[in-house]
Amino acid sequence: MENNEKTRYSDSELQEFKDIILEKLRIAREELTSLTQSLSSPNSNGTDDTAGTFKTLEDGSATLEKEQTNQLAARQKKFIENLEAALVRIENKTYGVCRETGKLIQKERLRAVPHTTLSMEAKLKQY
Repeated sequence: MENNEKTRYSDSELQEFKDIILEKLRIAREELTSLTQSLSSPNSNGTDDTAGTFKTLEDGSATLEKEQTNQLAARQKKFIENLEAALVRIENKTYGVCRETGKLIQKERLRAVPHTTLSMEAKLKQY
């Protein structure tokens, strides 16, 4: 078999990606924890003694902020799930193989988006 048409990444290459993913997971989980904490903490602006009109505005912006934080937290959870799925693919040695073309995804792309399952070629076909 020709070495230039590898069908999978070597164990040492997979280990490199695993390290990248584990680091991204660590950061993502920390961010999710802080998002979750900011959601569970009561409105900490200390504006209870402010006049009523401001209170309504405050509540509106606090609600919007909470919604945005909820969306960020949901996105972060999805990101964590994708990274965890990537770790499973590393264990199965199927990591870095495009699910559309069956070819290896370029290392640069995997370093940038370590949870991807599509090569650029396949991704561009989607548009």
